[in-house]
Amino acid sequence: MSDVALSVLDLAPVADGSTPSQALANALDLARHVEALGYGRVWVAEHHNMTGIASSSPPVLLAHLAAGTERIRLGSGGVMLPNHAPLVVAEQFGMLEALHPGRIDLGLGRAPGTDGLTAAALRRSNDPFSNEDDFPAQLAQLRGFLRGDLPREDPLHRVKAVPNNGYEPAIWLLGSSGFSAQLAGELGLPFSFAHHFSAQHTVPAVDLYRASFKPSEVLQRPYVMLGTAVVAAEDDAEAEFLNGSNVLQFLRLRQGNPGLLPTPEEAQRALKDPSAQKFAESRRASQIVGGPDTVRRGIEELLARTNADELMVTSVIHDHDKRRRSYELLADVVDLAPRELHRASVA
Repeated sequence: MSDVALSVLDLAPVADGSTPSQALANALDLARHVEALGYGRVWVAEHHNMTGIASSSPPVLLAHLAAGTERIRLGSGGVMLPNHAPLVVAEQFGMLEALHPGRIDLGLGRAPGTDGLTAAALRRSNDPFSNEDDFPAQLAQLRGFLRGDLPREDPLHRVKAVPNNGYEPAIWLLGSSGFSAQLAGELGLPFSFAHHFSAQHTVPAVDLYRASFKPSEVLQRPYVMLGTAVVAAEDDAEAEFLNGSNVLQFLRLRQGNPGLLPTPEEAQRALKDPSAQKFAESRRASQIVGGPDTVRRGIEELLARTNADELMVTSVIHDHDKRRRSYELLADVVDLAPRELHRASVA
């Protein structure tokens, strides 16, 4: 499996008994750790009104991670474009690219990344979903700001993002359904699918992306990355135990009660409830959890079904040292070779 590229999606989890400050310190420690292991990227996600996730402002966190690492690519997984004015995103990520040339990815999503009330607070709108259908227009304007080539018919064509025109990060589209898959294909952009929470839609979305793909100045062939939840440990039993924290946190989120990442001991007690057990079983369908041999089989099966070019792995584990170890074991499983994923590597 040495041909598959591996990357990391870090939610900067705030563990029960810890603090957001420690979660952000752990994010830098993890980025340095996986850089040394040969992972290609670290992306951070935009989430709001979730006390258990510290990555509410991706560009701020990315600046910190970039300053503390040497070569690994860093990006957003993603920035939720409807939450922001395209000019603001262009200036934030243009500046990151100017500070760290050739290392910045801008992954873009069209969902709010939060609940409706918080989305309204972010967008200063009474209708938090009013801008989602404008995503293609927002994306076009964002790219125009980054390149400095907004068409004259755009009323903002005289506005210049600073810096721009040469400081353009690599743009990705993110999705959990077919909309972004088709748009990414039509625009000839790389596509990242959220397999870790929409596994039933993975194959149809990937197929749609490839069927829709048109070569562009960015890509000559389709490039698929899958967001993949993996918990690796010394054996299956330990991995299942550690994964309980993530399952319980996700269950609470679905119940409208998001909170800190619980301990695996708390999760073990809480998940004994029959309804919680049923949820845990459904959640496991989109995860790869186990010792090295189990993880290897899971990844081989996923790659066989999807022919993905890259896996972006999220390992949500309460104990930071156990999370570091999970990424070590995964690197061993796929025989990961150190590599640099520059923009040209997906062309």
